[in-house]
Amino acid sequence: MLTRYPQSLIILCTGLLTACAATPPTNFYLLESHSSPVMVTTVIEKKQMIGLGPLTLPAVLDRQQIVTRTENNGIELAEFHQWAAPLKNTVIDVLSKNLEAQQANIIVRGYPWAAYGEMDYRIIIDISRFDSQLGKSANLEANWAIMEEKKHTIVSNGRTNLKQVLNDTSYQSAVSAQEKLLGEFSHQLSVQLHQLPQK
Repeated sequence: MLTRYPQSLIILCTGLLTACAATPPTNFYLLESHSSPVMVTTVIEKKQMIGLGPLTLPAVLDRQQIVTRTENNGIELAEFHQWAAPLKNTVIDVLSKNLEAQQANIIVRGYPWAAYGEMDYRIIIDISRFDSQLGKSANLEANWAIMEEKKHTIVSNGRTNLKQVLNDTSYQSAVSAQEKLLGEFSHQLSVQLHQLPQK
């Protein structure tokens, strides 16, 4: 038996199928580490154990979508441009790899590091801004402190405020700029670690 459907229903279904077919694919991004020249060239027998964390991010960034800023203090969540892994974990991983690449005499373990034994120092990081305004700049703002683990005393602390100009309005450009910001931040922390007494 041949069933006849209203023409309006057929048009609606055709439109829905067309819309689904036209939906753009979701792009996923990862932040990668960028090594810098090693600051310590004479390798000692015992390497310093550095714990990285706890690290905090603004709640607005704790999501899969890449967050960008707009005019008038607005934000946009990119449904089709997302992080491939939780941003906080990725930032800890990138900073850890950067620091190890920049200094031959340290081993860096991300928080929590209980399985790796006792640390000599820990780096506590509170990131207040880590985002971009497409076509303009990427920004990283953070407070940090280095603590001697056994004595629980702060041996160094400071505030970082970094900016990287974007070449275009693409998300790839924004992600690349954020990688560079983490590289600069790593270098600042590496300089401070280099000045600490050996354990």
